[in-house]
Amino acid sequence: MNLRSSWVAETGQTREDTRLTQTGVTTLTNPVQVRSGILPGSYTGQHRLSGFWTKGASAMTATVAEGRAVVQGEISQGAYPVALPTSQDVTFDAGDAQYGRIDLIVIRVYDNLYDSSNRNEAKVEIIKGVPAQAPQAPAVPARCLALYEVTVPATVSAGNGGIPWATSLKDLRTPVVSLGGILPVEGPVYPGAFPGQYQDSGGALQRWDGGAWVSYPSALGGIAPAGAVTTASYTGQYRDTAGGQLQRWSGTAWTPAVPGPYFVDNGDYGDTTSTTYTPTLAGRITNPLALSFTAPPSRAIVVHYGCKMKSRDDHYAYMALRLTQGATVVNDLDDEYAVTAASTTLLSASASRRLSNLTPGATYTLTAHFRILANTLGLKAGFDNTFIKVDPLP
Repeated sequence: MNLRSSWVAETGQTREDTRLTQTGVTTLTNPVQVRSGILPGSYTGQHRLSGFWTKGASAMTATVAEGRAVVQGEISQGAYPVALPTSQDVTFDAGDAQYGRIDLIVIRVYDNLYDSSNRNEAKVEIIKGVPAQAPQAPAVPARCLALYEVTVPATVSAGNGGIPWATSLKDLRTPVVSLGGILPVEGPVYPGAFPGQYQDSGGALQRWDGGAWVSYPSALGGIAPAGAVTTASYTGQYRDTAGGQLQRWSGTAWTPAVPGPYFVDNGDYGDTTSTTYTPTLAGRITNPLALSFTAPPSRAIVVHYGCKMKSRDDHYAYMALRLTQGATVVNDLDDEYAVTAASTTLLSASASRRLSNLTPGATYTLTAHFRILANTLGLKAGFDNTFIKVDPLP
């Protein structure tokens, strides 16, 4: 029978059945297996991981503190929950006469069903390494959780200095939590098992997005602080900048989250005799007056434009705008929307207009054009302090 169950069959429930069907599962690695590790917590709440903490007790003896853990077997064996209710001492063999070695302190599960050990128990024990000029830690057997590496220098013994505990212990412990819990990361950082899984890296809450751990300020709905994110994790992500500008990731680039307002002006006086619209005014150093902007998500803007202008009291001067996207004219010049005045002295005139149905994220350009009413007198229309302002609509 391949499908396992607990507390259904009247007889015959095996230890495998019980382990495989535990619903209080810990941090997942796949749909069936969990991660081997230590359950977090401390007596004072000041430490993330106190279970099985180890310190030197005497020259060749270490004390392993109490704790609870989970040791995952092969996929068909299930997970073995273990507990050490009181601390336990472990004693190391004396050092080699010539070379140092690396030993392991481990939690080891013996299961005669799989290892023919004639034992069915869990133990805290030492796996002794091989002395060498450059010693390596021994391999970790099946159903075994490594707690610490211990470097045992050559020649050390109970009567010859003993193990230098301050420098010989290397912590290998890693925590696990119940399904859906936020994992406090200690030691190696492992991939997540499903998108939406969370872990605490010690400096930030992180979410697994299916390919990487994303810090929560950079995750869904969060605003990444200045300097924290270079390339976004998804379109629509927001970040702050050193200058205090809120930006949004468009899918290819960071753009202002609230674009605009955009503004351009020219304070030089210029004039024209042209009776058809022209972007060039005689007497001006800079021509034309143009303003580029990025269309907002609302697809609409309000444009304000105007100037001081003069011609003659019976011949109107005109200022109008042409909207283009690249080489394409989107909204052409139109007297109906032009700023006009007929006066021999400079008059201030301005107008506002809504432009809609723009493509969000696309770049558009507004260019000012000028003319005078058709005449046979060669009259000039003069313009000063011209400006264009674009306000994106929300």
